[in-house]
Amino acid sequence: MQLKIYNSLTAEKEIFKPILEGNVGMYVCGPTVYSNVHLGNVRTFLSFDFIYRTLMHLGYKVRYVRNITDAGHLTDDGNVDNDRFVKQTRLEKLEPMEIVQKYTVDFHKVLDMFNLLPPNIEPTATGHIVEQIELTQKLIERGFAYESNGSVYFDVLEYNKRGLNYGELSKRNIEELFANTRDLDGQGEKKNPQDFALWKKASPAHIMRWNSPWGEGFPGWHLECTAMSTKYLGETFDIHGGGMDLKFPHHECEIAQGKACNDAAPVNYWMHANMLTMNSQRMSKSTGNYILPMQLVTGDNDFFEKPFHPSIVRFCFLQAHYRSVLDISNDAMIASEKGFIRLMEAVKVLNSMTADDTKQSGFNLQEWKNKAYDALTDDFNSPILIAHLFEAVKYIFALNDGKETISTADLEDLKTTLNAFIFDVLGLQTVEENNNEKLDQTLKVLIELRNQARKSKNFELSDQIRDKLLAEGIELKDGRDGTSYVLN
Repeated sequence: MQLKIYNSLTAEKEIFKPILEGNVGMYVCGPTVYSNVHLGNVRTFLSFDFIYRTLMHLGYKVRYVRNITDAGHLTDDGNVDNDRFVKQTRLEKLEPMEIVQKYTVDFHKVLDMFNLLPPNIEPTATGHIVEQIELTQKLIERGFAYESNGSVYFDVLEYNKRGLNYGELSKRNIEELFANTRDLDGQGEKKNPQDFALWKKASPAHIMRWNSPWGEGFPGWHLECTAMSTKYLGETFDIHGGGMDLKFPHHECEIAQGKACNDAAPVNYWMHANMLTMNSQRMSKSTGNYILPMQLVTGDNDFFEKPFHPSIVRFCFLQAHYRSVLDISNDAMIASEKGFIRLMEAVKVLNSMTADDTKQSGFNLQEWKNKAYDALTDDFNSPILIAHLFEAVKYIFALNDGKETISTADLEDLKTTLNAFIFDVLGLQTVEENNNEKLDQTLKVLIELRNQARKSKNFELSDQIRDKLLAEGIELKDGRDGTSYVLN
């Protein structure tokens, strides 16, 4: 089997050839932990969880690195008041690292709920300030960066003058970039509007700051991923992933930084997960077409008629290829629930079966396995894999009804293969076996959300969570040691 990966850099499917045979180095851009992780983020991380699981199933030893962005960064207008961390610390009246801790915990809880495997390494931006300063110094020494009024910028024009190509990933023309870009971030400090910050001077109002050779400041957003990915995976590594929205400027800048520092392309295969929409519209807080992951699971929303188990949500997400736009709706979730239940019933029936060695199989098992693995190795095609799983489901129910036959050897092979695809590769979980554990986990998250609402003096939301749980027979009890629940 040859694994083929769609490389965003070349816009082609390519046969995957790892740098070190049998090993894969994979870096995925993680969350900026200033607020609750949203459903679109979950879709991206779930896509790469499936890719990670598939690589391991195919026999690769994977070092999976996914970062946490916990350092504040200026937005495009250069205004410190629009730094997301600064705004959130003022809104919640907390220290920056309290915000970081609070939403990092939330991020891990949500991903654990959807059964995502943790990465091998989860570095933080604030834990790698030294490495980012060293990279900035190296870029200055090599003539690719310059200091201006306590800030340091990457010189995009100089990069292109040396025969390199800023814009190669996003397929943007450098002349057009210069013509259509206003200097919002640099406030007149930059040589060229398209130059991007490696290090920013901290204004008196900026909370998160570190000492550097250029004065007190903080690192640029793009720099942290170059520092952490190269530290743990090398100057050139196999796979870099993230959401489609990161292709420009974030990943474009990572390529420029890597080439300027090390005279080599930092990544061999760039992979990008597409966006999530709801009811055929982009999800946005401003339009109200927006839902948090927990609200989909608990049913506390106005878009879906009922709550959906995290495994059903996961199954729904995997029915779209990671490079395709995924649209969720009430009808889509109901259909996914029905499909999920049928799939799990088939597994239960299959695992309880015995076979008669005197009978031949009425199903070409090897041909079916080949088709399933062809889907997996064709750029991680989860919807085609799932379609092949339902071919097996049809056969399993026919076996159960006595309409088909199977040999003992084929039965055991089918059990092993189907269970591996469903539980190890797709990462699904049986709802029945995890009901009590998942209920407890979900209620703990809801209690934590209620506690956060109370701290923020959002008593309307706090009361709403308590009353909705009570209506479902779950009573919350507040005491000295915290909040517990009783099932009535």
